[in-house]
Order: sequence, then structure tokens, then C-alpha cells
Amino acid sequence: MAEKRILLAEKLVTKDPKKLSMLIGFDGFKDEIIHVVDKRLDSNHFVRLDKIEALAKRIEKASGLSTNIELVPTAEKIGGNGPIMCNALSKHKSDITYIGALGYPTIDDVFKPMEENVKLFSIATNGHSDALEFDDGKLILGKMASLNDVTYERLIQMFGFENLISLLSNIDMFASVNWSMLPHMTDIWKKMIEEVLPKLPQKQQKPLFFIDIADPEKREKQEIQEALGLLKHFRSHFKVVLGLNKKEAYDVADELDLFDSESLRHMQVSLEDLNMELYEFLQLDSVVIHPVDRSCCVVDGTFYTEEGPYIAKPKLSTGAGDNFNAGFVLGLLLGLEPNEALLTGMSTSGFYVRNARSPEFKELSEFIKDWATGKIHED
Repeated sequence: MAEKRILLAEKLVTKDPKKLSMLIGFDGFKDEIIHVVDKRLDSNHFVRLDKIEALAKRIEKASGLSTNIELVPTAEKIGGNGPIMCNALSKHKSDITYIGALGYPTIDDVFKPMEENVKLFSIATNGHSDALEFDDGKLILGKMASLNDVTYERLIQMFGFENLISLLSNIDMFASVNWSMLPHMTDIWKKMIEEVLPKLPQKQQKPLFFIDIADPEKREKQEIQEALGLLKHFRSHFKVVLGLNKKEAYDVADELDLFDSESLRHMQVSLEDLNMELYEFLQLDSVVIHPVDRSCCVVDGTFYTEEGPYIAKPKLSTGAGDNFNAGFVLGLLLGLEPNEALLTGMSTSGFYVRNARSPEFKELSEFIKDWATGKIHED
């Protein structure tokens, strides 16, 4: 395993991500990172609730009564699956265009640092997320009414049909993420299939189309089935890759009736069986699943899995999955083997949760080498 990582680090040194071109969209949030107070020690110090279960018990105890829960904002950052994934990929100096809800009529200041490496185009006001962070996960409380403005008609009106055709005709990857929080995303995909795809050139080397639907729990079963059923139609012009975290993968399999609900609810179906069944049912080029401590994918009918650089107490966890996605697609775009792309994805997220920022390309290969030689801490 260590030798595999060392070889990967050496291989990355020979690659040049600056040659890659990408379009990413269409969401956008300002994330406020928040800690939940357990005990207040004085005006400047407190003990935080470090487990989601502890907060759940406190809330349950207040049922029928009332309680006060103190929230302490610790930082504001770029939010939304698209901007976080885009920001991670931008560290490698690729040619990237981002279209989404970044603020209107002017782009929100939180996204301004991205302008150094990304062409930003905003079509709507951004949403706002309160991200309550714990050692075992996070609760994201979103305010997203403005995302109702992210529609196909507004995209075409503000960006231009011919501009969109030209951009999609000359990219290595198109990513459309955060379906669950964009009410009109299914309609955008439908109209792209009907109006945009027929205008695109057929290429021998198809670009990637990456999709992360995000947590679909609040969406209706029929909506989920309809949206996922559209994705295979993009294969006429793209290699279609669907990314899911562990919870999303089991939830989606349940909504598609791929296994009995009880087995999925208790996660008794193996990741390999789950991954393969999703891949075969959806008829895509790849499905990738990323739990916290490992990741797996099916690419062209073959299953791959790798363990990751787990850390018990991350410095920042909000955005870790988006960083995995960025690293995984980067690996595929650079021509790495699927298992190497998994390692690149987990190394990107592993660096991110330890440093509260995404790695530059040199830092990524150095992290992989340090991981291989036991220099990466897990506590």
C-alpha cells in the first residue's frame, strides 16, 4: 500500500493540470462555520459539544419545554458543493469557469478570492449555510430561497446560448453538483439534453460530466428517480461520473428499490454490491462512493477500493466531500488509474480537513508521499 502511494506521488510530478479546462455549476453559498457550546467557562472560553448525538439529546430533552443553545461562529468561507469543488480544483491552475449563485447584481465578497484563478459568472443571489461542526460530522442549516432563480432560462438569458455551446465544446470536464438544493436542476438537465447536446461536437476522447446530487433525503422519490434517469442521456457526448457519500449511496439505492429497505437502512449491503448495483442500474460510466475512512468506485464495469488517511478530529470537515470529488476527477482527467484517482481524491480531502484549505498541486503529491511514509497524523 505504501509503495502504491509513493509511485502515485512520483507519477503526479510528471502531470500538468494547467492544461485542463473545466465548467462547474450552479449553486453558491456563504458558509458560516459554527461550534455549539456545551459549557461556557468565561466570556472568551467554552467547551463545545463534540458529538451530534450530544446535541440531539439536548434538543430531545427540551421537547415540550424550551431551551437555549449557544452558537459560536468561528469563520465565514466559500460554501456550496460547486464553489468548494471549484475552489479546490483552482489550486492546480487549470482553466476553470464557474457559473452559479454567487451574488446578484454583484458577486459576494466571500467568493472574490476565487477570481484570481477562476472565471466567475453569477446568475443569482447566493444562499447562506450555518454549518454546525462536530468531531463525528456536521449539520448544515441552509437558507436557499434565492436558488429558485437558478433556471435554464436565466442561464441562457444571462450567459448566452452560443457562449454555453462554445464553452461546453472545449472543456475536459463539466460538473453539475448540489442537485438536491437547486429546485430547477432537473429541468436544466432536461433542456440541456434537448437543446444543448445536439449542438456539441462528437469527440473521440469524451470530456467528463461529473454529478454530485448531494443529500437527496428531502426530495420526493419520483423526483430522485427522474433526475437520475436523465444522466445516462449525457453519455452521447460525455463520460458520466456520479459521486455519492456513503449515506447518499444507501439512500439513493433505497429510492431506486435496488435492495430491500431494511438492509439499506442498517447498511447491511456491502459497499461493493451497492456500488456495482448503482452503476449497472443507472447505466453510467462510473459511480464513486466516499465514506469517511475509504472510497470505492466502479469504472467501466470494474470495482476499485482504497483506504484513506482518516483523522479523528478534523480542523474543518465542511467541504471534505467536495474536496474528495475535486481530487478524484483531477485524477481521472490526468489519466490516472481509477484506484489512483481514489487515492488522489482522499489525499485532497485528507489535506483539507487537516489544514482547513485545499492543497496546491505540489502539496498534493507531498501529502501522498508523507502519507506513504507514516508522517500523517490521525488523532
